[in-house]
Amino acid sequence: MTVRNLKHLFEPKSIALIGASPNAESVGVTVLKNLLSGGFKGDIMLVNPKYDSLADRPVHASVSKLTSAPDLAIICTPPSTIPGIISDLGKLGTKAAIVLTPGLAAARDLVGRNMRDLMLKAARPHLLRILGPNSVGLLVPRLGLNASFAHTDALPGKVAFVSQSGAMSTGVLDWAKARNIGFSKFISLGEKCDVDFGDVLDYLAGDNDTQAILLYLEAIRDARKFMSAARAAARSKPIIVIKAGRAPEGAKAAASHTGALAGADDVYDAAIRRAGMLRVYTTLDLFDAVETLAHSRPTRGDRLAIISNGGGPGVLATDALIGKQGSLAGLSEQAIDSLDKVLPKGWSRDNPVDVLGDAPAQRYIDAMDIVMREKDVDAALLIHAPSAMVRSADLAAALVPAVKNASRNVLSCWLGGEEVAQARSVFSEAGIPTYDTPEEAARGFMQIVQYNRNQKLLMEVPASAAASVEEDREAVRAMVRKALDRGRDSLTEPEAKQVLAAYGIPVVQTRSVSSIEEAVECAQRIGFPVALKILSPDVVHKSDVGGVVLNLEDADSVRAAATAMNRRLAEMRPRAALTGFSVQSMVRRPEARELIVGVATDPVFGPVILFGQGGIAVEITADHAIGLPPLNTVLARDMISRTRISKLLAGFRNCAPADIDAICHTLIQISHLVIDIPEIMELDINPLLADAIGVIALDARIRIRPTEKGGMDRLAIRPYPEELEEWVDWQGEKILLRPIKPEDGAQHVEFFGSLTPEDVRMRMFVHMRELSPGQLARMTQIDYDREMAFIATRNRADGSPETMGVARIVFDPDNVQGEFAVTIRSELKGKGLGKLLMQKLIRHSRDRGAQEIVGETLSQNQALLGLVKPLGFSANRSRENDTYLLKLPLKKD
Repeated sequence: MTVRNLKHLFEPKSIALIGASPNAESVGVTVLKNLLSGGFKGDIMLVNPKYDSLADRPVHASVSKLTSAPDLAIICTPPSTIPGIISDLGKLGTKAAIVLTPGLAAARDLVGRNMRDLMLKAARPHLLRILGPNSVGLLVPRLGLNASFAHTDALPGKVAFVSQSGAMSTGVLDWAKARNIGFSKFISLGEKCDVDFGDVLDYLAGDNDTQAILLYLEAIRDARKFMSAARAAARSKPIIVIKAGRAPEGAKAAASHTGALAGADDVYDAAIRRAGMLRVYTTLDLFDAVETLAHSRPTRGDRLAIISNGGGPGVLATDALIGKQGSLAGLSEQAIDSLDKVLPKGWSRDNPVDVLGDAPAQRYIDAMDIVMREKDVDAALLIHAPSAMVRSADLAAALVPAVKNASRNVLSCWLGGEEVAQARSVFSEAGIPTYDTPEEAARGFMQIVQYNRNQKLLMEVPASAAASVEEDREAVRAMVRKALDRGRDSLTEPEAKQVLAAYGIPVVQTRSVSSIEEAVECAQRIGFPVALKILSPDVVHKSDVGGVVLNLEDADSVRAAATAMNRRLAEMRPRAALTGFSVQSMVRRPEARELIVGVATDPVFGPVILFGQGGIAVEITADHAIGLPPLNTVLARDMISRTRISKLLAGFRNCAPADIDAICHTLIQISHLVIDIPEIMELDINPLLADAIGVIALDARIRIRPTEKGGMDRLAIRPYPEELEEWVDWQGEKILLRPIKPEDGAQHVEFFGSLTPEDVRMRMFVHMRELSPGQLARMTQIDYDREMAFIATRNRADGSPETMGVARIVFDPDNVQGEFAVTIRSELKGKGLGKLLMQKLIRHSRDRGAQEIVGETLSQNQALLGLVKPLGFSANRSRENDTYLLKLPLKKD
């Protein structure tokens, strides 16, 4: 990820158009017209060897003839010319270019090199950034910049639109202008050979002109870069995504249930949710969501109260709400009694609250005041259909103060056309989310709900993890290596269960044998009843060939079952090899629910984890949720909650609730497994039985493949870097220096509480009494790819962990500079702990290739100055305020 030189792309002071032309059928003439008519105040230079002047402006024969380097070059010349043009621009000092020309990858030189690779090679020595090729271009309305061949311009606004599709770009531009929707930036990425979604998200996250970001994406190439940038940007402003290509037709057949279920669209959906963004499915929803989220507050849940002046619109809103998995808020008897006193006889006496067709403003206000006091109401929707008794515009004007002062989100629907147009305008100008139909209003509410859920996952600090499991990684690695060395692409069922057991997942006792008589003897040792299954590398789903028999009560039934299995396999799959049988003890847990937990490998996002309803019909029920590793308790619980079977797991009738903590533990351990063992391509635990006493895996399947990528490299989100943990001696005791974890939230709150007010002021530059939930999340739930926080920790006498100090650094997207801060418990200052943490921070920064560490401190903070100066930092007093600027150049050891 890098934002290097993107300022020249998005805020140029001068532009060169290379390929300017008067030809009515050329791209060059459209770009020239757009540049000149947009109102851009900077210098515009034209380049084309065929002309001396165009539009009363001089035309230069080549880039080398330009008298100064343009900040931005727009190129619309044939593919074969572009590498040379980029090279000349780089030598001149230009730092950004938009390549509108398509077909560079297909065009080749005399020795077979494609023009896209040659273009990138030419740009690299000069750090020249390229938007495109095959881009429609870029618009920045605030600057009057229309560096595109779009058919129209863009209005100024506070929303950035970033599109992978040129056709989608021009269509949205036209659609938005007709609806008076403006943009801060309008960006067509084209083929993304250099500047991609990650780079643009990093830039827009810090762009003061942009309040929200809209993405139209079709495919991501670098998942780690995209996820890192998206998670960072989504913390500061709403990001709303349309992802094209939802249909499953392109999915490849997979050997496991998980591989078959984990379609690409499900994986993108999981990635968008994990990054704290909101996914929508239509262009209209895209812009509705911007309007909705811009004027909404965080909501607690999905329970909506509907107040309408007619029964029909309320029913339509209810149907749409339930269809989107929302909930109709319940009203207490006390609320109904209160509504009886302010509403006419004949009102609905339930939610939706029908205030009747002649309702004046006060009736709406009274009803809203009562339902908003209900603890089960998360938001309210006001619906008004035109009435001869009340003028809609007057009603809207009277309602605005009450709605704006409401304690929770209030949405509105003005149902109709000309009669309610002014009312809609009154509410919109007041910043109240306003919709044309009840269905759109319900959908808007659920957008708020889903966005807040995704943001909560992004920001929430998980509870402390239970005691860690002793994972026998080396045993599993040895087993996988042995299987691969023998040319196998899968583990046997008993081997797969050994892998699960090595990671602390309960499994049923299972033994493998090579003959029928060995199966009988093994069953007698295990104890009846038993289950018998075939072992064949050529059969993926054993039940398809009658290869599973349960509840075998004695030796004769085992022998008969094994003989019948052998015969069936020979008849149904004559080419399949039978290597033996697995024998396992029968598990009888009558209240257990059958689940599936699995792993599939997505070509873009790497390993993904699946949870859902298990059994032999998993593809038919299709009740599952996808998550990206690494997982923690919060993320595991979210996955479970997104399935229909979660309702059964909560308990029903005489069936006790299942042990959700045990299910979460299983999901987290599977996450650890795929991080540790990158050769695992697919994994199924089906069924995983779950009941009140825990979980147990009855069947397991693991597919493996040699890989050059390590566990960290193939993940879309970098997991906790355990390799950075380090035990050190301090004041006669051993303490642990390690990266901070999301699970450190509680002890970090206690650590912050231990600091004196003066220490807090020195660290934060302001007085703070406590950390907000958002601040705590930002401090503990970090992106290890772009920041690091090392804590010094030890256990107290009672075994509880204690954070003694923390050293934190945030790197810029180019990994050039890192900004640091260090804080030590007030009572432990002056004992060398800060030096240990800073030395570790410096080593880490140097190892990742950063060039310098910088920081800022108040001039009164002599303790920090005394700490960092011996470590090589310079300290320069700022002329603007009472601070010191600290800097340490990093050199390789």
